[in-house]
Parts: sequence; C-alpha cells; structure tokens
Amino acid sequence: MLIIFWISLAILVYSYLLFPLLLKVFVTPESIEEKDMETYPDVDIIIAAYNEESCIHERIENALNQDYSGKLRILVASDGSHDRTGEIITGFKDERVIATNFEENRGKISVLNDLVSQSNAEFLVFTDANTDFRKDAVKVLISSFSENTGAVSGELLLVTDDGNQNKDGLYWKYEQFLKRCESSLGGILGANGAIYAIRRDLYQPLSKDTIVDDFCIAMNVKKQGYDVLYNDKAIASEEVAPSLQDEFGRRVRIGIGNYKAFNANLWALSPLNGWFSFCYWSHKVFRWFAPHLMVLAFISNLFLIEQPVYLVLFLAQIAFYYVGWIGQRKINQGIKVGSIVAIISFFFSMNLGLGLGFVRFLKGHQNGGWQRTARQGETK
Repeated sequence: MLIIFWISLAILVYSYLLFPLLLKVFVTPESIEEKDMETYPDVDIIIAAYNEESCIHERIENALNQDYSGKLRILVASDGSHDRTGEIITGFKDERVIATNFEENRGKISVLNDLVSQSNAEFLVFTDANTDFRKDAVKVLISSFSENTGAVSGELLLVTDDGNQNKDGLYWKYEQFLKRCESSLGGILGANGAIYAIRRDLYQPLSKDTIVDDFCIAMNVKKQGYDVLYNDKAIASEEVAPSLQDEFGRRVRIGIGNYKAFNANLWALSPLNGWFSFCYWSHKVFRWFAPHLMVLAFISNLFLIEQPVYLVLFLAQIAFYYVGWIGQRKINQGIKVGSIVAIISFFFSMNLGLGLGFVRFLKGHQNGGWQRTARQGETK
C-alpha cells in the first residue's frame, strides 16, 4: 500500500506540476514562421451546429468577413436542431455558404464526415458555432503550413465576465502554455476544436461514436507522419460556460471521449515516437487516469493511517475534497468564494466529470449525439 500511495501521488504531482515546470525550464516556445503566399489555396470552413440559433448567424458572418484572398467557402450543417438553427443557415443567400439542414440528430462527427465529403478545397478549417475569429485567423493558419505540416492549431481565448467563478479560463491559459512548448518539441497533442486547419487529403473519417473529434483528427494527421503545429497568432475567442454546473456535463462527455481516444491511439504510447510520446504520457494519459490515481491514493492512504504522517495526509485529502465539493455547490448557487477555493473546486469538478465519464465508458456508451453548453447571459 505504501508503494501504491506514493506512486499514485507522484504521478499526479508530476503531470500537473513537474511536467509543466520541466517545460518551463528546458523548452523555449518557438514562433511559427509564416510564409508569404503568392497564391492562396482554396479553403473550406467546416461548422457543425446543434441548437445554436443565438449565435450561428453571427458565426457565419464572422467567417465570411475573413481577410483571405483565396477562395473561401463555409460548409455548415444543423444536426437535427430543435430551434431555428437550420432555418437560419439555409437562409443565407451568399453563394459561399453551403448549408445543410439534417433532420436527424446523429452526432457531431457524423456531420463533420458529411461536410468534409462535400469539400474539394486543399485545406479545411474546423471551428465551433459559438466561436469568433479575428479577421486574419484563416490567413495566419494557412500561411503556417510548410511541406511536412499536416495541421495547424490556433489560439483560443476564453472570455469571461467579472462575476463568473468558473476557472476554465485560468486552466485554459495553463493549457496554452503547454501547447506552445509541446509544439516546439514536435509533441503537440490534438488541436483547439474552435480553430484549427488540416490538409484536406489527410482527413480520415472517424467512427460515428467519436466524441473528442478535434483530438482524434489531429492525432490521425500525426499518425500519417505529418507535423501538427500550434500558432498563437491565429486567434479565436469563445465565452466560458457561466458556471461549473453548466460545464460539468461537457466534462463527463469529454471524459467518455478521452477513453475512447485512448483505445484508438495506442500507437502513440510507444517511446519510439520520441518527444511526442513523452508529451502524450505526461500531458494526456496521466491526466486521463488522474481520477483513478486519486482513488488509489485515498484508499491506500487509509491502510497507512496508523502512522501519524499518513494520518495527516489522509485528513488533508479529506479536507481537499470537502473544500472542492462545498466550493462547487456554492459556485453553482452563485455564492462568491475565494480564488483558492474556486481553483480547488474546478480541479475537483474536472476530475469528478472525468471519473464519471470513465464509468459511462465502461458501460459501453455508444452515442455520438451531443448536448449544447450554456453561454453567458442565457437563461435556462
């Protein structure tokens, strides 16, 4: 039990603290060299939407207003929406908008597969229905491609108001730092689903029950021997979910998708993949199994509490989870909490969602359908 406790605790500390520290000390993030384009390749922007009547019109207008000199089309589809999303997208008269209104809700990846099959552009830019691109975002993405580059992920800025206690924005900044460093090592994992581009001929249709499509699409590009880069000059923005409660369902769903993605990408575990494998283990695999490690640390600690030091550690764990649980409840009730409590609550909620995702994964979750996350300012 002693070995189990310390190994579990060591992996948790390594993944969340020591790994980022190692990157901070030994890796200098490199800027992506953007090439001057004499000719601009054709680009199709791919948008799958579900119940997004509040933002889909603005999203398409934003895409149409991109400062890009080449041929640019927007391929957008409503996936069995119950609101006016389908009506709005098919109402565009601009010939650059190719809209499809699917009556049946089949899941995001099924829609993406269909939209890509309609495309004949050299490059695809994937984005979300609630994302806003800076005017030069597409140009920056496409100019970042070199001969061996298969995909380029942009930078997503999460916007929040002063009263929002969801620390997703803070955690995202932490993730952005890791991606910059990993990109310099050739080990970037996945892409920002809100803004990334790939070569059209590298897209591989995914299973209809795929959930973390952005991760799997980018991993397939890497598997084919091409580089996946991160350019923080290609900027998009989204609003943070109003509360941990609004975010929690998405985290459970992503948890299910993570374990499916783990099974689908066992090739990436091999140390023969060099820095890529190192980053994959450190940043993804250990994080995905953090709930398991937390349970192991707690149970093994229980068998060691006869020793004073382990009694203290056991009580510290109880206090940590109590603070996370109570803090989460208060935040969901709109009660203001301190920054430390908010961070602990976010960590607790994130891993609780991931753990529940694992349970549903074991139960054989096969549904590729999706649920919309609430936006700021919306009423339920």
